[in-house]
Amino acid sequence: MAKRKAKKVITRAAGKRSTRGTSKLPKEAVTLVVILRAKEGQDALLEAELRALTGPTRREDGCLTYNLHGNTEEPGTFLLHEVWANREHHRLHTKTPHFLRWDARKDALLGAREVTFWTQLA
Repeated sequence: MAKRKAKKVITRAAGKRSTRGTSKLPKEAVTLVVILRAKEGQDALLEAELRALTGPTRREDGCLTYNLHGNTEEPGTFLLHEVWANREHHRLHTKTPHFLRWDARKDALLGAREVTFWTQLA
């Protein structure tokens, strides 16, 4: 997977270059926002499982972004921000060994999970 470079934009005030989110995703791209809340006492194990997903997932065909965030105000709450070239690439992701391993373990670790799919408008 080739990484895309952000487009450079010249700011008018200072004449400096900025790399603010100026790149348009492919038309078929899909963004997932996944919020995961650990069961009581499972914070560290959930974080470890989620961290284990990042490397192999980032190397998958069609994975444009796969970032794990921790909530600074609610320990044990995590956000996955995923961008896939299209829904088919995401579907194939759910068949990989690392995802299937996660899928088999998640119920013991999760108290709640929200998944939403998004497309870029502008």
